[in-house]
Amino acid sequence: MKARQKTEPNSLKLQVDLGYIYYREGNVAKARKIYDDALNRLQPDPQQLNDLANAFYSKGELDYVISTYKRGRELMPGMNTIAFELAGVYERTGNYKEAIQEYLGLLSVDRNYEPTVRSSLQTMLAKDEDNSKNELFRKTLLEYVQKSPDKIYFSEMLWWYSIQQKDFELALIQGKALDRRLKEDGSRILELANLAISNGNFEVADEAYNYIIAKGPANPNFKVAKREQLHTWYVRLTGDPASTSVKLGELQKAMIAELDKWENDPGAVHLATDLAHLDAFFLKRPDEALDLLDRVAGLRGLTEKDRANVKMELADIHLFRGDMWTATVLYQQVYRDFKNDATGQEAKFRNARLSYYMGEFQWAVAQLDILKAATSKFISNDALELSMLISNNYDPDSNTVALGIYSRAELADYRNNDELALQALDSIPMLFQEHPILDNVNYRKGEIFLKLGKYAIADSMFALVMKNHPVDIITDEALMNRALIHETSLADKQGAMAFYQELLNTYPGSLFVPEARKRYRTLRGDINQ
Repeated sequence: MKARQKTEPNSLKLQVDLGYIYYREGNVAKARKIYDDALNRLQPDPQQLNDLANAFYSKGELDYVISTYKRGRELMPGMNTIAFELAGVYERTGNYKEAIQEYLGLLSVDRNYEPTVRSSLQTMLAKDEDNSKNELFRKTLLEYVQKSPDKIYFSEMLWWYSIQQKDFELALIQGKALDRRLKEDGSRILELANLAISNGNFEVADEAYNYIIAKGPANPNFKVAKREQLHTWYVRLTGDPASTSVKLGELQKAMIAELDKWENDPGAVHLATDLAHLDAFFLKRPDEALDLLDRVAGLRGLTEKDRANVKMELADIHLFRGDMWTATVLYQQVYRDFKNDATGQEAKFRNARLSYYMGEFQWAVAQLDILKAATSKFISNDALELSMLISNNYDPDSNTVALGIYSRAELADYRNNDELALQALDSIPMLFQEHPILDNVNYRKGEIFLKLGKYAIADSMFALVMKNHPVDIITDEALMNRALIHETSLADKQGAMAFYQELLNTYPGSLFVPEARKRYRTLRGDINQ
């Protein structure tokens, strides 16, 4: 039998060009016949495959591009990267289900493709205004996990995706399953708990810590989980306007009991600083707080970084008491020791904020402008926000009365003197009928009323911000606050959904979009169905 001659790549491209001429002349049937013949002449040659696919691409024949890659897969079954090419074409045609299946199929072939698959999926799912692509991916991935529970990589992918979407409830379910199946020590659950706390999901964090604690004292993460759970309770209670002195007192006792178990243990330093902050800022026991931190600072084995964090808490408490001099000395010491570190930059920011509280605006701005380039995104954002507040409301050629009153109000708020803070804020519109700081006044009052549990008044303050300044750096945050208030405090589901929808439509670039989208979908009833 005569061997088949090798087809030159250029001949297939010329054949596609010829077919396209017939297509342009209206002879579609002839064009299709020529295209099909080019496909049939394709040989197991990667270069020829790509050339033919590109030829069809250039003519806009995406269906033939797909057919080309499928034919190439038949001829070269070991060429796994064809899946990436196919997925890309499916995306372009809007067939996201097939694209997702191509990406997930690669995981079955080789786990080494996982980083590239994740990156490709992130790119595909990023632009998704109606969330249809994300919902399709989530459902498809759940189906893969349920159909193939023995294939860990699908569960790992669902774990990863749940965290990306901040769906911590689903992430915890997957995390527990993986932890048990892989006989892990709870480290991934600990990681999830920390992420949940940073996103305000205390319920998931608490459940995650309980899961680790249930493993018993022999587990290497047991001690950390116990302390971090107390930290979770601390963050939750101190941030909840409904927290009573009784609840705070019970938390204090639990923290003291835990510290007594690990006496002179440097690993308990973060729990000690939480307890000191609770004593000083919420239980009106600043002297006891300072004594505790002085003892902690003297512990052997304490790292220099932990010692610096203790100093910063000491400085915060001295500022709370009104001892500005001691506070600024401590902040400066930490900055001096950690100039090129996030800890030092945080100390520098707090010292600049102290200068702002004291009315030293030019000095504060000079320090804040340096911090705009801080390595920590949070510090640089905070520095930028405070610098803009001062710069937008400070004119060295005129008086700074409004800004001075506002900064003193913020200091009073910092010291939990809500009545004095509100009095100061109320005085600003009495003195100035028009001033750029009035928008900040309404926003700050909204935050204070929210802290006091006066939700309807807080909502009205945030509504004023939206009405008077629909385009402002704090307007999307005011809108998010309104949505949360209506959802969690005013039991107004429809109102909350309307605010979340407005945020998604009006501020698509806002940092609050992922959380708003998730909460909107939950209220609509399409989460975890």
